[in-house]
Amino acid sequence: MNNYETIFLMKDDITEEQRNTVIEKIREYLTKNGKISVEENLGKKKLAYKVREYEYAYYYLIQFVGKADIISELERKYRINENILKFITIRR
Repeated sequence: MNNYETIFLMKDDITEEQRNTVIEKIREYLTKNGKISVEENLGKKKLAYKVREYEYAYYYLIQFVGKADIISELERKYRINENILKFITIRR
């Protein structure tokens, strides 16, 4: 089991309910396949450069413990979700 940290950016024009749905889907996957140690909503921030014509995004950070094989599925979930602009997952 490895320690990981993932951060993802969500569009700033979606509702709070839509943001919570995105977060819940990610949280559900990670708790099913690992253990979440830290979750933090970093709020709405200005991006360094435009991403798909968005200047602002909502940042969300999750630190978790899991096996290496869950990362590819996690990143697939990020890619297919239209409300997620960018993401990164690193091993801590």
